[in-house]
Amino acid sequence: MRITAAQRTENESRVRSAMDRLLRGEIPPGGRCDIKTLAREADVDRTAFYGTRPYAHLREEFERRLEALQHAGKIPDPREAQIDRLKAQVTTFKERLATVEKANEELGDFRVQALARLAAQHEEIVHLRGIANAASRVTRLPGARAATMGSC
Repeated sequence: MRITAAQRTENESRVRSAMDRLLRGEIPPGGRCDIKTLAREADVDRTAFYGTRPYAHLREEFERRLEALQHAGKIPDPREAQIDRLKAQVTTFKERLATVEKANEELGDFRVQALARLAAQHEEIVHLRGIANAASRVTRLPGARAATMGSC
């Protein structure tokens, strides 16, 4: 069905108004800052934004303005901003996890080395006690004295 010039002008005005709202961040519930939502908000068929259709130039304008906002660091769609924030958090958490895993691995290696040293020291002590018991030249010293009696 063909539309009149007046209807087309009215539709373009609705599209531009919806475009301005979306780019300001006024995203409707269940919508995004995209062509589908733009078409729904302007009450225009979405296919009219593609190819050689009448509103293709408005789609290009919308995409240019959206890209310009994104390059300026402003993201009109709060969900997109949340996704970017969560991606940054995931990256930070992955880095922290890698650091913690490395520290745990180093501590595990240290624990193994410490246990090996303790076992070696214990073996040395057992060996030296065996030598001391076998040698007749070694005189055993008396054990700890009992509590002293009197003033001395």
